Amino acid sequence: MKQDILKKLFRECISRRYKNTVDQVSWDFARRGNELRIYFEPSNGTSDWLHNLNFHAAPYSEMEPPWECHAGFLQCWRSVKPHLASLLADPTVSRILIVGYSHGAALALLCHEFVYYNRPDLRDTLTGIGFGCPRVLYGSVPIAVAQRWERFYVVRNLDDLVTHLPPRILGYCHVGNLITVGKSGTYNAVDAHRPESYLREL
Repeated sequence: MKQDILKKLFRECISRRYKNTVDQVSWDFARRGNELRIYFEPSNGTSDWLHNLNFHAAPYSEMEPPWECHAGFLQCWRSVKPHLASLLADPTVSRILIVGYSHGAALALLCHEFVYYNRPDLRDTLTGIGFGCPRVLYGSVPIAVAQRWERFYVVRNLDDLVTHLPPRILGYCHVGNLITVGKSGTYNAVDAHRPESYLREL
């Protein structure tokens, strides 16, 4: 994916006026003809950080093949899913783009899977992008499950600490396609995650 397109989408993501669920999960959407765009905001308050730190593994759902993911992100996704379900099920939508940053990137990843699983008619026109995305899935991911993110892109500014959490040693992993930007050593691990750093490197 071209970096100028990524930069444009990142700007869109960080400039939205987000809606909030009762659990303070921030989301927004835009409809452009037959295309639906879903956006998720980065961590924005104590509630988000508490969810970020709730990183024990939890079963996603009672489905086959089974898989597990970050419990805090899953709780946030379950909070926002009812607000999105009718939008995502709209038969007049023929293309869906999902974009998130940081905490929001993790939700974009779970939203992407939901669309892939529930709208098989859109699998060829579904795209997900997670800027500064943390690791969300846990354990050995079945191939049949990993394929659901074949059109999801994790964009990492090389030294971004968040993209290396939770640590691989705890069993967490990335799925989808990893796109790296920037040059190692340009920022410290915290500064590499800042929006201005992503804008500079995209």
